[in-house]
Amino acid sequence: MTTAEIHVVRAGALTTVQDLGRHGHAHLGVPRSGALDEPAHRLANRLVGNPETAATLETTLNGCALRACGTPGAAVEVVVTGAACPVTVDGRPAPWGVPFRLPAGAVLEAGPATYGLRSYVGLGGGVDATPELGSRATDLLSGLGPDPLREGDRLRLGDPGERGPRATSDTAPWAAPPRELLLPVVYGPRTDWFTSEALRTLVTGVFRVSSASNRIGLRLDGPVLERAREGELPSEGMALGALQVPPEGRPVVFLADHPVTGGYPVIGVVPQDALAAAAQAVPGTPVRFTPAAG
Repeated sequence: MTTAEIHVVRAGALTTVQDLGRHGHAHLGVPRSGALDEPAHRLANRLVGNPETAATLETTLNGCALRACGTPGAAVEVVVTGAACPVTVDGRPAPWGVPFRLPAGAVLEAGPATYGLRSYVGLGGGVDATPELGSRATDLLSGLGPDPLREGDRLRLGDPGERGPRATSDTAPWAAPPRELLLPVVYGPRTDWFTSEALRTLVTGVFRVSSASNRIGLRLDGPVLERAREGELPSEGMALGALQVPPEGRPVVFLADHPVTGGYPVIGVVPQDALAAAAQAVPGTPVRFTPAAG
């Protein structure tokens, strides 16, 4: 038997409920949303025996603290993945990246990230929030899904009897974020809006992650990408990973909560499988772009 609820003791800078997102609703103006670091989210679920579609908690920068609530003697299986951080139970050290049982009444704390930005708390049974458009994900742009966590919130957990086979930490590795972020880019669709020098600068310049980055986009400081033409485009569709360039000339990599349309030109697109590392890049991280193979 396990606990049925988790009580939020400390919400942290930004802790949200996330799953694999809302696919197929861009025509309604709804972004995909979902976990920014999908491999870390999937790993958390596998380690506690959940299906990969179960909802985890995504923390930002300084973690969160959760109390297991339920019948005395009951426990919930938990794990912390993603950004490395100190993990404690009632103030005593607990493992990071290894699942363990959290007794009823005990407080799990995922502390500040020591390497990376976002940690994932997997809970046996998953967070049982009400799905909206087929997903439990918190979308900061559209407002769909549960609100970001606040102190005092209580979160229901799903039925642990629905768990799948557990993974082990040595068979489900997680790639730590690099000290320098190297992102492949597929040129287009609006390269004709930029000078040849801007295209050269994109793949030879060094950018840095801005502190203004969020779940919507990875904003970059660094060299300006000069336009070859003036004016703005009519709004057009925006893909996950789109490298949009606002008028000031510094690019933004669109992440999971990005708008589905926009009027600034897109100089290229970062493939989805490279975005997990972008989700873990702290402000100040050097960023380079390289033409995608093929």
